[in-house]
Amino acid sequence: MKLFTFLFLFASAGLSAQEKPAATDAFLVTGKVRKEKTVTVQYLESLPAKSIPDIVITNHAGVVKGTAKEMTGILLKDILDSTCFAEPNPRKLNEYYITCIASDGFKAVYSWNELLNSPTGDHTFLVTSKQGKPLHEMEERILIATPNDFATGRRYLKGLLKIVISKVE
Repeated sequence: MKLFTFLFLFASAGLSAQEKPAATDAFLVTGKVRKEKTVTVQYLESLPAKSIPDIVITNHAGVVKGTAKEMTGILLKDILDSTCFAEPNPRKLNEYYITCIASDGFKAVYSWNELLNSPTGDHTFLVTSKQGKPLHEMEERILIATPNDFATGRRYLKGLLKIVISKVE
């Protein structure tokens, strides 16, 4: 019984550690791009930020998990706009998708059209401040939020480590 209790507590500790991804100070944009680039916290903080409305964070079942308040951010599409996709034919960009990967392995996926050719792109943010804290002081840095999602927690990504540009094959 003691062994079972120990294993349960050990497994529970591992699960709680996974819930809190490590904060990141930069992320890599890689994949089907002409040139990889690293985007740092310092660079993100140098860009003009927009106010983000408070976001009620809900899970897939609609259960409220919390509220993200007093945020500012830059649009993810603005970072991607300066990325040269490795695709000479603009019509083929319809076949591309963007995978955002957190330091704990959590992934959020967007299509190229969703971010660069629809209203979702105007509401998907790299958060640069939250509740009065600048990005470099935020515990969750680098954070992506999409306030217009129905289940906002599904793509509320903390500790952004990498963005991979891929093409549907």
